[in-house]
Amino acid sequence: MKLAAIDIGSNAARLLIADVRLLKKNKPEFIKSNLVRVPLRLGFDVFENGEISKKKTGHILSTMKAYRNLLDAYEVQHVKACATSAMRDAKNGQQIIRQIKQETGLEIEIISGDHEAALIYESHVADTLTKNESYLYIDVGGGSTELTCFTNGVMSFKRSFDIGTIRLLKQQVTEQQWEAMKSYIRSQVKEIKKITGIGSGGNINKIFSLSKRKEGRPLSLELLRDYYKAFSSMSLNERISNFKLREDRADVIVPALLIYINVLKWAGVQEILVPKIGLADGLIHSLYDSIKE
Repeated sequence: MKLAAIDIGSNAARLLIADVRLLKKNKPEFIKSNLVRVPLRLGFDVFENGEISKKKTGHILSTMKAYRNLLDAYEVQHVKACATSAMRDAKNGQQIIRQIKQETGLEIEIISGDHEAALIYESHVADTLTKNESYLYIDVGGGSTELTCFTNGVMSFKRSFDIGTIRLLKQQVTEQQWEAMKSYIRSQVKEIKKITGIGSGGNINKIFSLSKRKEGRPLSLELLRDYYKAFSSMSLNERISNFKLREDRADVIVPALLIYINVLKWAGVQEILVPKIGLADGLIHSLYDSIKE
């Protein structure tokens, strides 16, 4: 069975196409056929002007038409498509969603931050982890950060905060918002003895790649601090040149590191696993579960 997920974020839109095969005991195996990422950067419009510009709207439409063609070429049977923080905040978000439906047939659902946090967990990464430990999922996007915590295999809390990389670049995150995040995290984790972080999002994936760590090995909070210091001391062009980063990664990686460092520090977490999952993976799993039911 061929399934696909479309995730329209504040920084980029992703199309993930996967083959699902059933193994023994009807356990599904998800094999990625293709992952396409287009840096739409909607947050730069929305968090400054409150809406998506005509130019960016044209860019979204051409991206969705290209995705539609790929879905047809791959003969995908089922698609789940979602938009997150920037589209949530855009005054003309619903209007653009209707236009996409008219011109491509794709139905995009604008989801809440809490729904986003739950969907990221749908990637079933926790299935492979020790059940009697605690894990804090941290998904950092352009417009928001989603936190989901599991203790002994049960969700203990989930929360979305409007603190994201593009909002930070645009200096639209207040001291009060940071304080609210800090006090929430500290109040939620005070009874939990040891927590391991699980990071998702393009920025933490890039840091993991740069670190040359073996798959499954965690990154330390100290290492993230080292990268933050190194990147902060460089200009955008130096980051692009020294670390071979795309421009649309080189600018957001610094605020992303700041968010991960703060969350880990406030939660008392010393290490973070990076399984290279994201909202698109969660959407694929959620879609499969709904078809199966």
